[in-house]
Amino acid sequence: MVILFDRYNLPEDIFEIIFATEQQTIVAKELVKYIAENKGEITKTEMSLFATRLHDGLYECVLDVPPYKGKHVKLSYNKRQFYDRILTPMKTMGLIDYDLYKKTYKICAKFQQEMIRLGLMWKQELKKYGFEF
Repeated sequence: MVILFDRYNLPEDIFEIIFATEQQTIVAKELVKYIAENKGEITKTEMSLFATRLHDGLYECVLDVPPYKGKHVKLSYNKRQFYDRILTPMKTMGLIDYDLYKKTYKICAKFQQEMIRLGLMWKQELKKYGFEF
């Protein structure tokens, strides 16, 4: 996944920086809320149930984005696209971690650590050209 951003016009919401569409942003936020409500960790089966409820249009929530702010809505999102466009990118970026032994998903802070590492990589690249900061 490629994250493109304008540092002068950063949205307040990190999800809007990471995901390309408003629908992806909403679904990713709901996934994080769902995991948080389950003490920060869910099983593989619970993830599948979440994706199936989205796919069937049975997932109900209260949104915080205009024009739906404060309204109860039913979300619908294709299950395959959920795994391809939401869950897999969140895992590869370090927002969500999957434990192969326990077969659970949990929220993690590896994303923040990787952003720091990217900044350091940029500084090292600049040193090759004689820049020191």
